[in-house]
Amino acid sequence: MFGRALAALVLFGGLFASTAGIGHAASPDFAFPVIKADRIVVYKSERRLSLYRGGKLLKSYHASLGRAPVGPKRRQGDGRTPEGSYIIDGRLAYTPYHLALHISYPGPSDRVQAASLGVSPGGAILIHGIGNVRGGVTEAEARSDWTEGCIAVTNQEIEEIWAAVDDGTPIDIRP
Repeated sequence: MFGRALAALVLFGGLFASTAGIGHAASPDFAFPVIKADRIVVYKSERRLSLYRGGKLLKSYHASLGRAPVGPKRRQGDGRTPEGSYIIDGRLAYTPYHLALHISYPGPSDRVQAASLGVSPGGAILIHGIGNVRGGVTEAEARSDWTEGCIAVTNQEIEEIWAAVDDGTPIDIRP
């Protein structure tokens, strides 16, 4: 009983730890072995998120993208998933999307591009599960492009990715 209360306190307390405004929570205790990835690559045209270690593919997942998936994100609200090189710079254990990893978008070049257009580049780009937001829909519907620019996987898949990826892991999002 005391162990569960302590675990809940650690997880709850981790929600309030912060770097760059993103909560860093203790990793949930998942029941599968974890091989840590050292790179994430998202292939937008293939709707695929892949985890790598030392250049070797560990695992790939189907990825749902923004509702306007073709082309790079240019401004807030365009429904596009960014393209470029970023890092995982935080995690959210308490979100409507089950779990979420924060991507460091916008980068400097994204800010310059948006400024040249006189618009905000947007932000809050995540890799997340479907949580309760997509509850009650078919698997096919959940796997369509439905986000505002985030990268979505199933709840079970985000648990695997969460456990396999540390903050600071590079992510390349390719067309």
